[in-house]
Amino acid sequence: MNRPLPPWFDDAKLGIFVHWTAAAVPAFAPISESPFDLAAEGGWAEAMRSSPYVEWYQNSIAIEGSPAAQHHAEVHGNRPYDDFVAQFLAGHAGWQPEPWADLFEQAGAQYVVLVTKHHDGVLLWPSATPNPHKPAWGSERDLVGDLATAVRRHHMRFGTYYSGGLDWTFGGLPMRDFEGMIAAIPQSPEYLAYADSHWAELIERYQPDVLWNDIGYPAAADLDGLFERYYQAVPDGVVNNRFDWMGQSAGVVHCDFVTPEYSITGDPTRKWESTRGIGTSFGYNRAESDASYLSADALVGMFIDIVAHGGNLLLNVGPTAAGVIPWAQAQRLLALGWWLRTNGEAIYRSRRWSRPAGVTGEGHPVRFTAKDDALYAIVKGTPSSAQVELDVQPPPGATVTLLGHDTPLPWQDSRVSLPCRPSAAPAFTIKITPAPD
Repeated sequence: MNRPLPPWFDDAKLGIFVHWTAAAVPAFAPISESPFDLAAEGGWAEAMRSSPYVEWYQNSIAIEGSPAAQHHAEVHGNRPYDDFVAQFLAGHAGWQPEPWADLFEQAGAQYVVLVTKHHDGVLLWPSATPNPHKPAWGSERDLVGDLATAVRRHHMRFGTYYSGGLDWTFGGLPMRDFEGMIAAIPQSPEYLAYADSHWAELIERYQPDVLWNDIGYPAAADLDGLFERYYQAVPDGVVNNRFDWMGQSAGVVHCDFVTPEYSITGDPTRKWESTRGIGTSFGYNRAESDASYLSADALVGMFIDIVAHGGNLLLNVGPTAAGVIPWAQAQRLLALGWWLRTNGEAIYRSRRWSRPAGVTGEGHPVRFTAKDDALYAIVKGTPSSAQVELDVQPPPGATVTLLGHDTPLPWQDSRVSLPCRPSAAPAFTIKITPAPD
């Protein structure tokens, strides 16, 4: 399937991921490095045992001696996970989608992707195909539809995440290492029909702009058929690379973009989207605090790096079980949106320049983006004066401006004179028109 990437996705740059699962009731995971870093340092058995991802709680407590298993015994007396699911689903009646959508819009997001089913198998919409093993593990309220409506009312696109590769109601617990995770992908005709029917429902009911599958999919699936039906329903929709990691990485199975996790680098020859939490987990972790969350400055700086290298950021929020986005997470979203109010011109609809990074004469990092005939030099940090020496030189007759300031700036060679020394902030942007060669 040879299909160009719909421009809107490359233009968007910022999406919000929402992990709202039954694991938000116990809301515990050890605060540590990402599973990928844990695996690199101590192997996949350690990454699974000490996973910082709350949404993996059901698997973590099934691993004897894990931090989550110890917590579960001490705090919850080894209650069955079913109790958390019942409590989670019972709390949905009063949830309000509008505050979420309003916050995401203020953050500057252009699309939102909701987890409709995670690995525990709990559905966030009233499906016509209920779980054959856990019939009560589905929301009576259409949470997916309610959020989709609110998000689109705020002029953002809406996507659906679905864990096609893992569903622990069909078996697979515990997964102790990477090989165990791959072996846990259900391959039965029953599960394939179940997952296919759910994707068909999600596409028909919600017309998602993004199909975001996770972990994998049954090997017998007709993925080309699934994608063709999706594109017929949503012609400018996009599909991620997690239906078949190996096949999609090798280019023998279609995808529109790839999804490195907790990473700020990607393949410059392919569209990529970095996905991560504001902290060390995707799902809400009650143990996290300001100290374990990215600071506002770090978040803006990371986002700039991703965009300059051609990527999107799918930034996750983890609501509480009651559907409240924690204050510390909301603060960071609002800070990112405030920075984008001034500097968004250098971000949205921009493209990777021939050289993504540079440095000022004082040593401050610079990230470059390009659009039409303009170059944007995003300077990270605060110079010591109102003078900035870039490592690019505007062409003769160029107009140089500071985003957020209307008057053209004087410049000579590669030195630009700002209206005044900038205040402390994550970054500011100098625009050069026309762009240097």
